[in-house]
Amino acid sequence: MIIRSKAPLRIGLAGGGTDVSPYADIYGGAILNATIDLYAYASLEPLTNGKIEFCYDGTDRCIILESKKELELVEGFELFIGVYNRLVKQFNLDKLSFRLTSYIEAPQGSGLGTSSTIVVSLIGAFVEWLKLPLAKYDIAHLAYEIERVDLGMSGGRQDQYAATFGGINYMEFLSNDRVIVNPLHLKDEIVNELEFNLLLYFTATQRLSATIINEQVQNVKDKNEKSVDAMHNLKEQAHQMKDSLLRGEINKIGEILNFGWKNKKAMANSISNPLIDNIYDTALKNGATGGKISGAGGGGFMFFLCPGVTKVKVAKSLEVLGGKVQSFKFTKEGLVTWTILEN
Repeated sequence: MIIRSKAPLRIGLAGGGTDVSPYADIYGGAILNATIDLYAYASLEPLTNGKIEFCYDGTDRCIILESKKELELVEGFELFIGVYNRLVKQFNLDKLSFRLTSYIEAPQGSGLGTSSTIVVSLIGAFVEWLKLPLAKYDIAHLAYEIERVDLGMSGGRQDQYAATFGGINYMEFLSNDRVIVNPLHLKDEIVNELEFNLLLYFTATQRLSATIINEQVQNVKDKNEKSVDAMHNLKEQAHQMKDSLLRGEINKIGEILNFGWKNKKAMANSISNPLIDNIYDTALKNGATGGKISGAGGGGFMFFLCPGVTKVKVAKSLEVLGGKVQSFKFTKEGLVTWTILEN
């Protein structure tokens, strides 16, 4: 028997950063994001030798441990071990022996929610194997707690919910870790037009989101007026993005993205840098009407609204800057799990 799972990565269209505590707890956050056809996969094979194996597929990065109730954290395998420890504790599991392999279709630090999506896919594999009584909200919240509470990793809450639910969603983040996921039921022609106009670009750089997020968190704690006002504007941006999509006003998306980009840069100093600013300016000079960096900022993926038939011209202008255009399609499904019964 082999258990598989996959969960989609996401791009954050609006409101990014307002899902991070303490802002979300004090003021309430709002984000609009969409999952795309790049995935984090997990594959679990039950064993009978009393061992636990964690592996990254396609590499020699594997560890073999003795099965026990709680595993000590090992550098590079924190997500695997964090998921295992939490599930064993929460569901009083015992004598588990297995090989768990993970693979992801984008580099970590890319701004597409990779770490959280890996966690969701790992949880999904255990839910499928052990038939754990966890619904979508349960899985997403559990993934959030494993990362942010158990492992103490800095970050927000949107990625876990995007990976679990999938689709294009307007999400509200409230106090006491309450999250409301509102799926946007858009006509196919609106989704197709948005997809046609959006260009996804990998800057060929990666970043540690924790540094940027910690600066953002401190700005809220210090009541930095410029930073907090910027977050208020980003929450408003999420409202604007939702309304424009529901009305099919794709022509307004670029302007809304541009409004958000100006405010996002005001949240923390390290969100942008000369390379990112040059990429953004180049895209706009060649036909894009707006864009943003995906995730916390500092590097990774950016995307731009390229109206009409400007997408090719924008792509050519950006490729000379050392990055790469990434093709993608929106997805409707979130976490998916299945079992293979071997002969």
